[in-house]
Amino acid sequence: MKRILVLEDGTVFHGEGFGSAIDQEGEVVFNTGMTGYQEILSDPSYCGQIVTLTYPLIGNYGVNRQDFESISPAVHGLIVNEACSLPSHYQSLGTLDELLKAKNIPGLMGIDTRMLTRLIRKHGTLKGKIASAEADTAAIVEELKSAPLKTNHVQSVSTKTPYHLPNTGRRVVVVDYGAKSGILRELSQRSCDVVVVPYNTTAEEILLLNPDGILLSNGPGDPKDVPEALHMITSILEEEIPLFGICLGHQLFALAMGANTEKLKFGHRGSNHPVKDLQTGKITMTAQNHGYTVSPETLAGTELRLTHTAVNDGTVEGLGHKVKPAFSVQYHPEASPGPMDANPLFEKFMNMMETTKEEGKEICLNA
Repeated sequence: MKRILVLEDGTVFHGEGFGSAIDQEGEVVFNTGMTGYQEILSDPSYCGQIVTLTYPLIGNYGVNRQDFESISPAVHGLIVNEACSLPSHYQSLGTLDELLKAKNIPGLMGIDTRMLTRLIRKHGTLKGKIASAEADTAAIVEELKSAPLKTNHVQSVSTKTPYHLPNTGRRVVVVDYGAKSGILRELSQRSCDVVVVPYNTTAEEILLLNPDGILLSNGPGDPKDVPEALHMITSILEEEIPLFGICLGHQLFALAMGANTEKLKFGHRGSNHPVKDLQTGKITMTAQNHGYTVSPETLAGTELRLTHTAVNDGTVEGLGHKVKPAFSVQYHPEASPGPMDANPLFEKFMNMMETTKEEGKEICLNA
């Protein structure tokens, strides 16, 4: 089945289609991870995007039931150099092609993914469309140029109603902007009593749940498309409840504190991004997936301090509040996929909840 990828600058790539045969447009991005294609496909942060995987052979270990980061993938397409049709792994339950068909996601293989990646690095992310080889490419280019990127991605991937993952430990309210299952898994493994709430839940509604901590999850798109989050975050901080922001949650935390965000040229997406802890000097390898970043010059005058930076380009990777029990990181401590170097950040969050709870007890006893 001959298929094409058309970019808004007029570039056309010809290849073979696999997965769903639907035509689909989106923002074309690339991920440099060598493994983890199932987690990437099911990561809600890729909502509205067509993902190019730079590693040439994809699908060789098949698809299993353990590696999903969401039940309903929101990615708009997958582009690979070669898709394996005969996977080999003891956990495999099917092929990548079968997964894409089942989830109605179009795939394109057999194109020069190196050329496409270099094009994105040079010009920045581009809108594109996977379509039939017989499609009118000139009409598609005009369509892509005139159509703005959608701004409702968080709304479309966030849970519509709250749900509870009961346990015996500290209660953590996860504000779902497109939360990966890996985050919920890490909290549950630490015996946290997790309540997941929609993206537009108010601070008053969250406080009624009597949380010991708040986690602002990852998610897709521009943080400025979620303005309702900012008042909620500032209200929560006034209550001295520990807060941990991850990826989009990190950006929203920064915006709520008066900093600004900006779009990166082609983003950070992969499982091998080095990050420096400015306090210890330690370098951590991290998993990342974001197209926006906090503008470092706008941190001046806020109550935020810079805690981590990207080794490759110096962008903001971590923030801490100077007074309140709150911190955030731009990368993914739960990985999925990627290195587990940053996993201890969950322990930091747990310790923050314990410390805050003990301090609260002392205040009550001395009152």
